[in-house]
Amino acid sequence: MSNLLFICSKNQWRSPTAELLFKNHAIHNARSAGTSDKARIKVNQRTIDWADVIFVMEYKHRDIIKQQFTIGNKKIVVLNIEDNYQFADPELLEILTQSLNNYL
Repeated sequence: MSNLLFICSKNQWRSPTAELLFKNHAIHNARSAGTSDKARIKVNQRTIDWADVIFVMEYKHRDIIKQQFTIGNKKIVVLNIEDNYQFADPELLEILTQSLNNYL
């Protein structure tokens, strides 16, 4: 099993939608978090340490976690998905499915 962490700003729409795709997945565990102080679940060092692969929605999320946390040699993948979608939006699900095809 590998642990996948999805990060966006407020952990309301994009990262929880990505996490949803992996609910009850046979091979991967998934969690989500946000970089903002207003995030539903705020990313912390413990969450970073848990993750095997970190997926961020935008380059700014990558930069924030690199500045604030010890990443080590963990792989960080920038999905480049702007904050234009609601939770479980069909278009967002399609974009995530295509982007995460190697993990699903």
